[in-house]
Amino acid sequence: MIIPVILSGGAGTRLWPVSREDHPKPFMRLPDGQSLLQKTYLRAASLISTGGEIVTVTNREHYFESRDHFAEAKLTRHHARFLLEPQGRNTAPAIAVTALALAAEHGDDTVLVVMAADHLIHDLAGFNQATEHAVALARQGYLVTYGIRPTAPETGFGYIEAGDVLDERGGCRVLRFVEKPDQATAQEYLESGRFLWNSGMFCFTAGSLISELQLHAPELLELARTCVAQSPRQDNANAKVQELHLASFAALPDISIDYALMECSTKVAVVPAVFDWSDIGSWTALRDLIEPNAEQNRAQGDAIFVDSRNTYVQSQGRLVATVGVDDLIVVETADAVLVAHADRAQEVRQVAKRLKLENHQAYRLHRTVSRPWGTYTVLEEGPRFKIKRIVVKPGAALSLQMHHHRSEHWIVVQGMAKVVNGGDPRLINTNESTFIPAGHQHRLENPGVIDLVMIEVQSGEYLGEDDIVRFEDHYGRVQ
Repeated sequence: MIIPVILSGGAGTRLWPVSREDHPKPFMRLPDGQSLLQKTYLRAASLISTGGEIVTVTNREHYFESRDHFAEAKLTRHHARFLLEPQGRNTAPAIAVTALALAAEHGDDTVLVVMAADHLIHDLAGFNQATEHAVALARQGYLVTYGIRPTAPETGFGYIEAGDVLDERGGCRVLRFVEKPDQATAQEYLESGRFLWNSGMFCFTAGSLISELQLHAPELLELARTCVAQSPRQDNANAKVQELHLASFAALPDISIDYALMECSTKVAVVPAVFDWSDIGSWTALRDLIEPNAEQNRAQGDAIFVDSRNTYVQSQGRLVATVGVDDLIVVETADAVLVAHADRAQEVRQVAKRLKLENHQAYRLHRTVSRPWGTYTVLEEGPRFKIKRIVVKPGAALSLQMHHHRSEHWIVVQGMAKVVNGGDPRLINTNESTFIPAGHQHRLENPGVIDLVMIEVQSGEYLGEDDIVRFEDHYGRVQ
């Protein structure tokens, strides 16, 4: 049995302001409208037959949005399984608990193909061919990594030095893993022909991984066993779900699989991959996905270039015009604008880092925020008031809740709302409204078959999102 395992945990700070803590890089939409996560799901599905299982390891806060992206990819003939992390602990704990969970259910011979949720590969046939090669080596007991043949002296990637050849298809033992080099060293690696880029994709049997962890990282393995034992699976109609136990998962070390195991084991092999590959690690990588005009300008969204060259504009709503500029990256969202020189695209992470230190909400949230039941968009806010546009999916419901410090006025602009407001439920039609005083228990539900769209006007002394006391919730958010 082959089971694709998708690790979906990176923040993607170099892609701020589109990638944020609450809306990380895997959920970003590419120019064709698909998210990176959806493309990874489709790539995973190509490896397995109808009825096969695709595992996603992600933060519990991203479960519902991940499930929506799985459904949007129309993978109805495959089973979705989610392992939900209560906090980020790097790749070694994620892979260890996944291997233990799958070995317990499917056996030690189960082959795991581990891939990141935010990589982009167009050559599906080449990827499947490389995976077939990796699976063959994995069944011989190797821990296999995918190495990408370098096309330039790239300093943003780690490298793998290939050793003895293992088969006629070019699989090799791994001599060593090398950290991101400086420019001169990267040039030497490129010219030697012995080095490959470390893609961060792996293939191994569950039993081989567990055996090597027992040999090289026994404490991590034992903590992972405890975590899996304390994390029972709770399946529902949409997916198999295993929420990892908070305390036992937090006890696991925050370490990558490369440091914890790959650099120690003598059973690591590399498959030289010939397919195209990008980790979409900066705005220049996204820029290169778009066809340029004669002046090498590129745009996603509404943009005008006047006497400009080598400039990339991404606009999510407003028209962006550039005049007399060269080599710029301009990214516009509803609440933030990034302007950066293309040569310094890697430094965008410093903006996200500073916003986090200052506890600025633009590090965490967009104006439009996804929730299990739909979305809300902050339209305007000021002292003692906030105006939101709320969209509730058909059949979905907000929690039964109460606010201490704010009152709310709801106006239905599309669909029909079923509302609890301090008493029995009642229906509110389009163009009708209701007022919810502070302290009233209330709930909003969409009983219809189309999206429910409402305008919410909040007023009060404190309008923070944490002024919510939940009494009942369909999505497990009651404390």
